[in-house]
Order: sequence, then structure tokens, then C-alpha cells
Amino acid sequence: MIGAALARTRPSYAGLNPPWSPGTDYPEIVAHFGRSNAEDPQNPAYAAVRSALFALGLDVDRFGSEDWNPLGSLVRRGGRIVLKPNFIRHWNPAAQGSIESVITHGAIVRATADYAFIAAGPEGSVVIAEAPQQDCDFGRIREIAGLDALVRFYRDVAGRTLEVIDLRREAVLFQDGIIVSRQRLPGDPAGYRVVDLGEESFFRDSGLDPGRFRGADYDPAVTTEHHHGGRNAYFLSETVLSSDLIVNLPKLKTHKKTGVTLALKNLVGINGDKNWLPHHTAGSPGEGGDEFPGQRWIDRARSRAIDFARPLLHRGIALPAFRLARRAETAARGIDFVRSGNWHGNQTTWRMCCDLNRCLYYSDRKGLHLEERTPVRTVLTILDGIIAGEGDGPLAPLDVPLGVVVASVDPIAVDLVAVRLMGFDALKLPKVLQPMLDSGPRITAVSDPADVVVREIDVSTSRIRERPLDLLASSRTFVPHPGWQGQVERLS
Repeated sequence: MIGAALARTRPSYAGLNPPWSPGTDYPEIVAHFGRSNAEDPQNPAYAAVRSALFALGLDVDRFGSEDWNPLGSLVRRGGRIVLKPNFIRHWNPAAQGSIESVITHGAIVRATADYAFIAAGPEGSVVIAEAPQQDCDFGRIREIAGLDALVRFYRDVAGRTLEVIDLRREAVLFQDGIIVSRQRLPGDPAGYRVVDLGEESFFRDSGLDPGRFRGADYDPAVTTEHHHGGRNAYFLSETVLSSDLIVNLPKLKTHKKTGVTLALKNLVGINGDKNWLPHHTAGSPGEGGDEFPGQRWIDRARSRAIDFARPLLHRGIALPAFRLARRAETAARGIDFVRSGNWHGNQTTWRMCCDLNRCLYYSDRKGLHLEERTPVRTVLTILDGIIAGEGDGPLAPLDVPLGVVVASVDPIAVDLVAVRLMGFDALKLPKVLQPMLDSGPRITAVSDPADVVVREIDVSTSRIRERPLDLLASSRTFVPHPGWQGQVERLS
């Protein structure tokens, strides 16, 4: 059986402020970072992370003592640990949503960083690394998540350096959905590595035409170049690939292209150039694409017009005219119509997500090891579901006060638990289903949802209830993204 820990807590981050003190004098934290200030409120998010690590069975014999080191069995002392949050964008445009359902909360990052520093020891290092969406203001993310306050806390209290890296090489400014300016960024100071899965890619035998692949920018040649002729290559962070342990810190929310975000999808943020990532395949299913369903003339005309416009947009030609056209389209059709592969028929993005997981799980500082049949590295996932997101995720979700943290060293185990809590059917989500069925280098030990055992912990008492995944109930069914409604919900 594959274990996943489920910690339930207060479904709110209210009253918490950077640097997100635990608010409770846990023995192992006092030993390394001193006592909390008397005015610091109790931090239920921190308590949930701590409880989830205990429920996973990490260093259980020393739990409650100052020597407890839950990540010590996952990484050597002196190692380099990367924390990979979901910092996709710095705002939520949904009127009934907040930034709390969009990004990993800073309190989750703080709790994880504390245990990472304990495990790494003074000789080791801890880094927060993320490549958010192109138009994300990373300075605002640092402020919202309290990252600079965390940097100061570790420097002043523990004499440790917490690194924060924006892995992007470029940021852009959108107006009316059109890129109007670009800014070069320093990117990963360790550089980047091209990882080519070749025939071990999830795109093998997909039937999709690489010539129709479309990425995150206007030039489709970049996307196609790295995914044709048996080549399936990705441009990934060297800081991430050369680390000794990665702690994946995703957000629990819906997603327009893959149904849900969760553990697997969060690895999109280890890229240096997201235009290497196929996001959809141009055209309708009848044309071999997955851009939109059906054969409506308006959708076909839109697809062809966009492909005509791409080279002009890439060269920055006629931007005011294209912005005017986008405004006219929004006025005429709204924003909920299916476009750009934002629906349950997308057969491209889930493959890309699974490829990224295979790249990570089978790479170390020496290179790619696809000859192995089990992963060569450990990735611990700690999922932030305290305020979750439903509806138009991942960028404009509505808040769902769920009050959970899920953890496992198996990403599919995490995603299965989260999907169950959302009231969705994992077998209707290719991103979750296909890795369980896959015969290539495995990214999961789970072959069937029945393989997962849930270790649910009461944060207040540390009592653990163990049960099969099938007995885990959801309190409500999340509203899927409009392109997934009626397609992913679990039948009672």
C-alpha cells in the first residue's frame, strides 16, 4: 500500500502574518529557531504541515522531542533542498475569489522551510524556486507570500541563507490578452539543462501532430522543434535537477486544461522556457487537434485567424489592431467559450505534465536515467488545500474553505486523495489515470486507486485514522472549470 497523509485544520489563514511563526513552541523548532513571540497567533497551517509529516511515518520515534527531523530520512545532512511552490500569478480576477486560492500560502512555505533547514543542517542549503506565469509580478509574489520576511528571519535568527529564485528568463506585459512588452530576467543562476525523453515520452503513440503543437508564446516553431522526430525535450532548471531533495508545494484547485492542478501539474514551474511545453494541438478533434470541441465555423475561423496572427504578434506588428480584435471578441462571445485547449478533450497538456514528472523523477545532477525502472530521486509533496479553488482555475478560481493539507512521497497518491476530496472521478482525469496505467519508467507506485491508504490525522491530538482511499468522502463537489463541467464529477 502507498501512504498519503491527510491533516485537517481550520479552513482559514486569517490572522497570520509574515514570517508565519508557528505560534506554538514545538520542541524541535525551539531547538533550532527559538521560541515564538508571545504575540504570535497559533498557526493552523503550520500545525497541519507538521502533523502531515508525522502521519507519513517520518521519524515517528522522535516525534515530540527536540531531535525530531522528519525530512532527515529523505535527504543527507549537508544536502541542497528545493522548495517548489505554486506562485503562478499575483492576483485573482474572480470577484468571489482571492489570491489565497491561487497560490501556495506563505505559512505552508515557512513550515516546510523550517524542517528543510533542520534536515540540511548548517552545511546544507534551502532554496525556493519557481517559474510563474509570464505576466506574474514576482516582486508582488515575494510580498504576498512573505518571502523577504522569511529570508530576513532565517538570516537574523538562525544565521542561515534562504535563497529565492525566479526561474523565468523573461516576463511579459499583456494588454487585452496580447503581449505588448517583454523584459529579460536573470533566470536560474545555475543555468538550465535540456532533458530529452525521446521515445519514453507520454507523447509516444499519441497520434498528435507535433506540427500543430502550440505553446505559451506566439512562435509555434519553438514548440514543434523540441517535439518531433522522436525528440521530446524540455528546458529545465539546473537548480532543481541538481538538488538532493525537492519538496513540491502545489495548490489544490481546478485547472482549465487538465481538470485539476495538484502535484503533477505544479512541475510546469521548473521550466526556463514554457514555449517548449505543448499546451494544446491546433484544430478540432476532427482535424487531429484538441483546441476546441466540435466543428463550429466560428471556432475554426478563430483558430485559423490566430495562426495567421502568430508571426505578426511574434514580431510585434499591428498590436493595437489585435488588441481591438480581442476586445471585440470578448464583447461578442464572453470569456467562457472553449479555446486554446481549455476543456476535457485536451490530449496534449496532460502528456506534457507527465513528461515533466518523468524528467524530474529520473534525473539527478549526473543526468537522465531512463534505463532505471523506478525513480532515481525522492520528491516529497505537501499540498496546500486550506483555501482551495474551484471553477475557473488555475488563474481565477473561487475560494473553497477546505482546511486540508495532503502529503506523500508519491504524487499520484496525493492527487488521488485531493481529487476524492473535490468530489471528482480520478478515472475521468487522464493526467491522473494514465500514469497509473503507464508501462514506461514509472512516476508512481500506484497502479489502482485501491493501492492508496489514507492516514488521516487529528491535528489537535495527533491521533491517526488509517483507511482505504475508497472510504474517504467529500463534503461537497467542487465546481469544475466550465470546459470540464459534467465530465469529471464523481457519480454517487
